[in-house]
Amino acid sequence: MPNTKSAERRMRNSARKQLHNRSVTSNLRRVEKEFRAVVAAGKKDDAVKLLPGVHSAYDKAVKFGVVKRPTANRKKSRLALSVATKEVAKK
Repeated sequence: MPNTKSAERRMRNSARKQLHNRSVTSNLRRVEKEFRAVVAAGKKDDAVKLLPGVHSAYDKAVKFGVVKRPTANRKKSRLALSVATKEVAKK
């Protein structure tokens, strides 16, 4: 339990921020998982359409401070490469 009033406020704030960070992180995981499933299924056109949404989700996570900028850039790059390099049949 917090001993001071300011510690109590910090506890409330950190609980609220943790909840927000968790929702952003779970959204990132969901979006990336959907994207990877489309790539694995070989649907290049759909993957290309989903890619900007994945990039946007990572940029928003960086804006909120949930993910660091280099991590987001690395993941965005690898996801883009997965579409570009993999020989995906157009279905």
